[in-house]
Amino acid sequence: MRIKKLLSWNIIFPIISAVFYLSGLAADINPFLNVVGGILLISSVLSAVHHAEVVAHRVGEPFGTIILAICITILEVSLIISLMIAGGEKAMTYPRDTIFAAIMLILNGILGVCIWIGGVKYREQYFARSSATTSLISLVAILVMTLILPNFTTSHAGPFYTKAQLIFVSVASLVIYGVFLMVQTVRHRNYFITDDDDETKPAVRPDNIKAFISLVFLVLCLAVVVFMAKALSPTIERLVEEAGAPQTLVGVIIAAVVLLPEGLAAIRAARNNKIQSSLNLALGSALASIGLTIPSVALVCILYDIPLVLGLDNKSIILLSLSVFTVMLSLSRGKTNILYGAVLLVNLAAYIFYVIVP
Repeated sequence: MRIKKLLSWNIIFPIISAVFYLSGLAADINPFLNVVGGILLISSVLSAVHHAEVVAHRVGEPFGTIILAICITILEVSLIISLMIAGGEKAMTYPRDTIFAAIMLILNGILGVCIWIGGVKYREQYFARSSATTSLISLVAILVMTLILPNFTTSHAGPFYTKAQLIFVSVASLVIYGVFLMVQTVRHRNYFITDDDDETKPAVRPDNIKAFISLVFLVLCLAVVVFMAKALSPTIERLVEEAGAPQTLVGVIIAAVVLLPEGLAAIRAARNNKIQSSLNLALGSALASIGLTIPSVALVCILYDIPLVLGLDNKSIILLSLSVFTVMLSLSRGKTNILYGAVLLVNLAAYIFYVIVP
């Protein structure tokens, strides 16, 4: 029985996926191998969700959601930095486009689907307003300073920051995210948990060995997801080009693949009437995505003297403002319904539509 558990699908598929990637087959242009790579990629995503749930169940909320968010963000940062150092015309804008796509997919896509599913199944779902307020005030501050303000500074023409400004914004992002983590895990941890997450309630929790194995395979699965997405990106680029769509759509697709583990974990929580966990995952991921990525990318750009475009264009600023404003209103009452989810999903459709038809 123990051997059977060790050889379960969520252990075997990540190992096969890692071997497939390391063998170089993932980068092959053979259509059959591309399909196999896609199947292994999806299996790794599903495995990551399973292992994330095991770890989250062991350590409790909100630590489980934080572990998943930070793991994915670290791997996302690694992917961005590797592509930037490799160079190319897109090096300057790749971090901005990836971060913007991730934020839009999280705020409109993950949150929208979670709220919609909760509304369909339970009519209304309740959460702590203080958790949403704490997350959103941190997120809005970092978003404005990193993606909007560069367009309006005068020390450097265009959507750029000077080196001094980039250092300041990086430190500010780290300070805000660091204080947010302290509030979430120590000082006001009660903001981010509900009665269902109360550790005083009896529950069958995984033992330390099982939790450790799941943590190791969680990291492995996330690494496979990121690197397989990178390896398959030329195929995705070719398909997008053949369809006549703009290349910016590639960044959206890759960001969606990288965010799949978090998205599926959040959706499963919403289906189990744990919308608080869904919000912790989505908003925590958005904060980690920008709060850790900007300082990391800024450091690489300063060390390698790479120009970095951070400021969004006017259309993107409007779409981002609409998304943030809609999320703030949707989470202002401490309960959700189907309408909030529908509006967020329409915002997501508008974002993707205007990426394809700019």
